[in-house]
Amino acid sequence: MSGIKPARRWQPAFYPFKKESFGRRLLAKAEICVKGPLFGCRMCGNCLLQETAFICPMECPKGMRNGPCGGITPEKNCYVDETRKCIWYAIYKRALKTGREEMLLEVLPPLDWNKVGTETWGDVIRQVRKVGTGKFINGILSKDKKEKSEVWNSVFKTIRQPEWWQGDAEYHPALSGGPVSNLERKLRQGEFIVATEVTPPLSTGTDRLIRDIEMVKPFVTAINFTDSSSVRPKMSGIACCKVAVDQKAEPVFQIAARDTTRTGLQSTIIGANALGIKNVLCITGDNSIIGPSPTSTMNFVDVDSVQMLWIIRKMRDESNYLDGRNFKNPPKLFLGAATSPFASDPVLQAIKDHKKVNAGAQFFQTNLIFEPERLDLWLEQLDKRNIMNKIFILVGVAPLKSFKIAQYLHLKVPGVSLPDKILKRMEKAGDSAPEEGVQIALEVIDSVKRKQGINGIHIMTLTWESIVERIVTESGLVAPKPPKGGLKP
Repeated sequence: MSGIKPARRWQPAFYPFKKESFGRRLLAKAEICVKGPLFGCRMCGNCLLQETAFICPMECPKGMRNGPCGGITPEKNCYVDETRKCIWYAIYKRALKTGREEMLLEVLPPLDWNKVGTETWGDVIRQVRKVGTGKFINGILSKDKKEKSEVWNSVFKTIRQPEWWQGDAEYHPALSGGPVSNLERKLRQGEFIVATEVTPPLSTGTDRLIRDIEMVKPFVTAINFTDSSSVRPKMSGIACCKVAVDQKAEPVFQIAARDTTRTGLQSTIIGANALGIKNVLCITGDNSIIGPSPTSTMNFVDVDSVQMLWIIRKMRDESNYLDGRNFKNPPKLFLGAATSPFASDPVLQAIKDHKKVNAGAQFFQTNLIFEPERLDLWLEQLDKRNIMNKIFILVGVAPLKSFKIAQYLHLKVPGVSLPDKILKRMEKAGDSAPEEGVQIALEVIDSVKRKQGINGIHIMTLTWESIVERIVTESGLVAPKPPKGGLKP
């Protein structure tokens, strides 16, 4: 158990992948003996304690290094391991209490596995010597806050932000100038847009996929393709997006951190853009714990959604791969991120969302919303952070087909909650549940479209693509199609 962090189960330390010198091994042993009991240190090789309120983020079962995943249970526990309190919730709460919340905005790097399991104290000592031991000590003891901060960062920021990453806490607007996709163009023009999703097929057959794309295409601006949602393999998102491009529809390519490595991410992005895919949504993805057996790893992601945004943005705006190589013809992309407004306290959620905007997010798609009135507190916090003018927000809406589906969403899907009144309505509806679900969706849309700062809706069909036309027409978001043969005189 840690002496400084909230009492909880201790994650095992990483071990190095290479033989270290005796001196470095000795230093590593000393480091783990001190930092282990105090902070629950896992020897990640890139210590972030100064930025995370001196609570080690590597105790997150998923290894999230830039904030919570959106999967906090109502009891503030981790949904991957419900015996644990969410470590990031603890970090946020302590940061707020100690006035260090703005430090949480810095985009922190993924692990360098060459350094995992090795000590960092030696790096600190070497950097102090480079700065000058006397200068460092005098700066730390200085009463001038600016001087103290500069000297501190000259050592510790250099270590936590290696040359190949160089993350910061600043906003980085896209350098492309004009819109790169129809979705971006309409949002910039101030249109209240409608996006939806089409369920990827289970096999290589594309007949139904094409049918569903053609079915929803006249009523939406963009079509999302989920990336193995609920951890159930289906046709890849990039393949579905290519089919959509061939059908003259505008796709949104969802890519989940759960199944993505930094190498795969970069090559996939280049390939996707070459195929005509211009909208990319970076998500953490459902953890494998909610998927079918056999279960894959539940305790680590190579890059989180914030890091994915940072990498892709630099590829787009700086024509750089993560390893420093430059290339011609950078991808032209409109970058999005997922958000769960009700997964945490609105103040805390706004910090994570602010970080995503800084990292490169240009639009948000929210998790499913069934209580639109609760959005106001979250929007207010985004406004306080001065990011409402930097992001477009699409609110997630779903037509419920049955009480069973409503229960599943409420109990099993992280970040989604249905109020008792909605659950009771669906249960009472009985055989008329699909109609009741449509009416609930229409009510949510009617409330959402009146809110300042909301730029559109994202209809999550839950395999019910045929309902999209009715929802968008009855909500007044598009004009109904005229009958065949034209309008009657």
